[in-house]
Amino acid sequence: MFIPKRVIFEKGSLDTEIGQNIYNKVKDNPKIEIINASSNRIKSNIPGDNLYEQYRSGKETLVVGERKSLKFQTCKPSANYQLPLVSGCMGRCEYCYLNTQLGDKPYIRVFVNIDDILKKAKEYIDERLPSVTIFEGAATSDPIPLEPYTNALKRTIEFIGQEEKGRFRFVTKYNDVDSILDAKHNNHTEIRFSINTPKVIDIYEHHTASASKRIEAAVKVAHAGYQIGFIIAPVFLYENWKDEYRDLIKSIKNKLPHDFNKQIIFEVISHRYTTKAKNRILEIFPETTLPMNNDDRKFKYGQFGYGKYVYSKEELTDMKEFFMKEIKDIFPNSVIKYVI
Repeated sequence: MFIPKRVIFEKGSLDTEIGQNIYNKVKDNPKIEIINASSNRIKSNIPGDNLYEQYRSGKETLVVGERKSLKFQTCKPSANYQLPLVSGCMGRCEYCYLNTQLGDKPYIRVFVNIDDILKKAKEYIDERLPSVTIFEGAATSDPIPLEPYTNALKRTIEFIGQEEKGRFRFVTKYNDVDSILDAKHNNHTEIRFSINTPKVIDIYEHHTASASKRIEAAVKVAHAGYQIGFIIAPVFLYENWKDEYRDLIKSIKNKLPHDFNKQIIFEVISHRYTTKAKNRILEIFPETTLPMNNDDRKFKYGQFGYGKYVYSKEELTDMKEFFMKEIKDIFPNSVIKYVI
């Protein structure tokens, strides 16, 4: 569960059920500063004279407000639309693309008008009939640590569970899944766990759950009937990387019950970065050891028109062959969506 140092209530948010519930949860904690924002200029209420300080203060800030725009962003190729339940993440992963995407707004925001958001999701579903509409719930966030404050995730799971042509998916690096285990999901929700080797998590994924805890949570939601998946990302090609990623895949197998035979979905993504991301990461984490030496990478233009630095073609081919073999050897019944 996310425990902020400050909670900023935007104008009107305390007049809602979610806003009042959050206030009741934090009001008696002397370590949490409560701010009633007279305007929606959030940054003025968050300490920090530079990006380094603003990032750390923002990661300790919860903003409670209304989602003004109900237009959903597209989310291809994994889903049709983003479903905006929360924004931002309490994690401090050094490589995270949100460092660039959220820019100088690294705070965590929850939305009090969940009913409006789900009503809009229903409209999108109806517009695309008879096709199935897939929503991604973690495109710019990790909703699990915020669930004790909003109950938005469980409400969404049950809402989508009632929609014949609706599907929902989200990814997390956390293990606090107990509150959604009894949700009536009707097999319409897919829960993926972003995972990496213990070495990568220890060095680069600050304020997140351990690999072991994430796998244990995956077992729980699998028992609750959810479709589960693992995103192994970003893959770093360091010394002994094959041994450590092989051990990671085996550790998933070892934690699952011996009679577990449900299909698991795997997605594997190699480490890559843009120049913009590299510059911002170096501002936020000046001591980072992320492998971002341009001379060691190949520059490649992406599908969205900007360039990124990736591993060489030979390295990526080796990586793909390795993961395809290891995952299929250990999980013959699995689906590997891609290794990129």
